[in-house]
Amino acid sequence: MDKTALNYANLFNYQKALGLKGQEFNFLSAMVYAGYFFGQYPCGWLIGRFPAQRVLGVSCFLWGATVLILTQCRTYSSALTVRFFMGVFEAAVTPGLTLMTGFWYTRREIPLRQCIWYSSLGWGGIVGSYISMGVSKLSPTMKPERWELIFFILGGVTCLWAFVLWFLLPDAPSNARFLSERERLVAVKRVAGNETGIKNKAFDRKQAIVALYDPKALLLFTSVFAAAIPNGVINSFSTIIIRDLGFSTTKTTELKSVGDAIQIIALFIGGTVTLNVPNSRLLTATAANVLCTVAAACTAYLPRSNTWGRLVSFWLTNAQSVGFTVSLVTISSNMAGYTHRAMASAMIFTAYCWGNFAGPFVVKQSEAPEYKGATIGLLVGYTIKLVCHLALLGYVFFSNRSRDRKYGPANKARSDEAGMQDLTEFQNKDFRYVL
Repeated sequence: MDKTALNYANLFNYQKALGLKGQEFNFLSAMVYAGYFFGQYPCGWLIGRFPAQRVLGVSCFLWGATVLILTQCRTYSSALTVRFFMGVFEAAVTPGLTLMTGFWYTRREIPLRQCIWYSSLGWGGIVGSYISMGVSKLSPTMKPERWELIFFILGGVTCLWAFVLWFLLPDAPSNARFLSERERLVAVKRVAGNETGIKNKAFDRKQAIVALYDPKALLLFTSVFAAAIPNGVINSFSTIIIRDLGFSTTKTTELKSVGDAIQIIALFIGGTVTLNVPNSRLLTATAANVLCTVAAACTAYLPRSNTWGRLVSFWLTNAQSVGFTVSLVTISSNMAGYTHRAMASAMIFTAYCWGNFAGPFVVKQSEAPEYKGATIGLLVGYTIKLVCHLALLGYVFFSNRSRDRKYGPANKARSDEAGMQDLTEFQNKDFRYVL
């Protein structure tokens, strides 16, 4: 909720309070992702060398503090600086949780678990929408101003949550205080079957180079960048797009929560299907990608008079989160070698950052209320993502068939041992991709 708090503040004259003009609000929306980009490398280094719960706890507290500091920013330059550091401090979260998921759960369990924690975006959006709806009923002349109240609430809760992470979240089974010594050994042995390796503080230069030409990483990089541009639009301008369909401020905050609920439902359906239907991950992502691509086309080309048709289509674009989660799952379960996986994760989040940075700039106030450029941007981004995921499905399917022909059936015990030795999937001839 914190990085998208501008989306809610924008309903309460935030731009007027800071005297923003031109594309300054677009830069404010985008700047958090520039900070995210520059913060992910030092944060990744810290997560690799220190307990993840400590890194995440400190990171969480500091970005909560930046949200609180935004209440004191009354100029464009000061708000821009604070938004940059908010991104820096948030950069540890998603890559850290992605890596931690692979340390705790088996390849079969990872998709649903990843969908569960990623659905927090939807839950946060619902909570944020109803907080904003409550704030919208307060007097416009109140002090502190209504947009300040949004920042106070969200920033304060984030700072408090940091202490929960610090004291209660273990980064791996080997240092979980609630497990006995035997249970820790069992938990580590259990995920050895992932064949993807365990946490390793040593940087392997050869594995890092492998990540740069790994077709899976390159396809995911392209798909995430393409999908992140629409995501930047939705995160920062969904409230304005919905309001300009003809709804009041209070009704807009309520209607936005429906899109967030669709995101949650899509993630739980996707996670449940991938857990119970073997080799269905990329097919599930493809189905979600088709849905959001068609929805984006309807949003872009339905006549303005069809208000509810355009609104429902806009809601359905939230199904794109299933495809992004599958991208994260591919890192966790289809890439072996700790450095290889960490490097691929950094590439994916580089694409995520700069795609989201570019997103707000396809929204032009001069195009209100139709925002044709923004809706076409949704369509193009989701179409590219769909093509990339289909190519990825073909690559892993034919790679598995090629390995079976060349090396024969996979030897699970040998593959598990290769995983414990931190070998990549290219070195481990018994590794088979999960589709």
